[in-house]
Amino acid sequence: MKIEILGTGCSKCEALTENAKKAVAQAGLFAQIEKVEDMVKIMEYGVMNTPALVIDGEVKSTGKLLNSEEIKNLLTNN
Repeated sequence: MKIEILGTGCSKCEALTENAKKAVAQAGLFAQIEKVEDMVKIMEYGVMNTPALVIDGEVKSTGKLLNSEEIKNLLTNN
């Protein structure tokens, strides 16, 4: 599983990254978590509001700071 956090490095992007790490640990999953700060790559996903959460190439959330429980639900209900 690959999780990407799209954002330019703002505090919400950092918090979303930490929440994603917690969610992966809580769910007992193995996932590669990558921060994407390149605006060209972010725009390739069609994302206009950051932070954004991408799971296995599919945009799951934009412009919202999800907590670890919300992310865990996205990870386990795919």
